[in-house]
Amino acid sequence: MRALTLQYHDVTPPGAADSSGFANPAAATYKLDEADFAAHVRAVSAVARHRPTADAPLAERDGAPPVLFTFDDGGASAHDVIAPLLEGSGWRGHFFVTTDFIGTPGFLSADQIRALRRRGHVIGAHSCSHPTRMARCDRATLRREWGESVRVLAELLGEPVTTASVPGGYYARPVAVEAAAAGIRTLFTSEPVARVERVDGCAVVGRYTLRRWSPPSTAAALAAGRRAPRYRQWLVWNAKKAAKRAAGDAYLRVWAALLRRNAPPAAAAPAVTSIHPSK
Repeated sequence: MRALTLQYHDVTPPGAADSSGFANPAAATYKLDEADFAAHVRAVSAVARHRPTADAPLAERDGAPPVLFTFDDGGASAHDVIAPLLEGSGWRGHFFVTTDFIGTPGFLSADQIRALRRRGHVIGAHSCSHPTRMARCDRATLRREWGESVRVLAELLGEPVTTASVPGGYYARPVAVEAAAAGIRTLFTSEPVARVERVDGCAVVGRYTLRRWSPPSTAAALAAGRRAPRYRQWLVWNAKKAAKRAAGDAYLRVWAALLRRNAPPAAAAPAVTSIHPSK
């Protein structure tokens, strides 16, 4: 089983990255301008061989893997900007919500989450608190992050929530084991692979990340299944993975310092509500 899954976060007006989702320089690198994201949707729409339904998101069709749009964090732009752009081209998205932030400034409200679901989008969990390094959490913490986030969303929607994504780009097998124990049946990671693996009955799905400087042509190439951009992401991902393993928390400190140094003046000192490391 394979899937060509695109990972986005927020879509914001130019110069207003802090208006949706987490407000810090790291998170800003994952936020696209509205015009840029609209171009991404058009480019992907032109090449995607298989647009799955929300009820069967991982089903292949005529040998073609599904192409999915996924969005992490639960920023308010999901309702105000992203969903209308997707719907205009016949797509439905997977929106993963960090439940501790529901209804806070810059994040989706309960009513907006319910509205997205009524319009046919998939709502999933993105943990409660967005741990900086989820793969380093102990089993009790993982159990709480998955169990509580799924419970909150299920009560809000009035239906089981069986889909989730891993925050922060840090994945290890125990993360999936505890997700499966919480009733999650599809878990999206940030690892750039098309294969789908199984852990305790939970499908673990890799994703290809698009950032604010990613051109529409890259999104289209990934959605078309071309090997070169997928392989480039895989190489960069594994180099970062080795660096994170070797440096530990020092990697995060260095990355944060570089972002602060290079941030534009308007975003140089935002209110940091969660560390959002490079995935």
